[in-house]
Amino acid sequence: MKVLTIVTHPRQDSLTFTVAKRMMAGLQDAGHEVDVLDLYRSDFDPILKEVDEPDWSTDQQQFSERVHQEMDRLKQYDGLAFVFPLWWWSMPALLKGYIDRVWNYSFAYGPGKLPHQHVLWLSLAGAPIERFTKRKYDQMITHYFNVALADYCGIGTSRFELLYETIKEKPENMEQWLKKAYELGLRYGEKS
Repeated sequence: MKVLTIVTHPRQDSLTFTVAKRMMAGLQDAGHEVDVLDLYRSDFDPILKEVDEPDWSTDQQQFSERVHQEMDRLKQYDGLAFVFPLWWWSMPALLKGYIDRVWNYSFAYGPGKLPHQHVLWLSLAGAPIERFTKRKYDQMITHYFNVALADYCGIGTSRFELLYETIKEKPENMEQWLKKAYELGLRYGEKS
């Protein structure tokens, strides 16, 4: 399978990038072809402007040249993987803007659906698991990524994984996170 990994973090020396590289190593060891899109260094503008707002009166949409380039890029892949920090119980604004602009009407939802077989959402959270389970944030976030985004846009298999307490980079935690990331790449496409 050909998989595009989209990494969103302002620092290339971050744990997010380290985890992404380990996950991509697992993908490659499983025989997948891997490419990466570093959103912060791609000069992608996350602000949805009038030119990229859907025209609800037609199924034939015309968006900005950059959005069509990103749509064409996505069409080249069988699967997607997103690696990002969890900020305010969601994805970074840059990634949300990417989805707002590129996963647009007639391409990702409505009369058109995304062509991808699988998506992996691998997110890093600073908080411990107890903060998520206490108010069922973990269930809400998983539902949002797997159902509200992936399923709504036609992706058959979606998996959301969260690494907890990633602000405290203890050696034993690092080993566990990197092992988990590698295994997710190795088992990419399997249902959780």
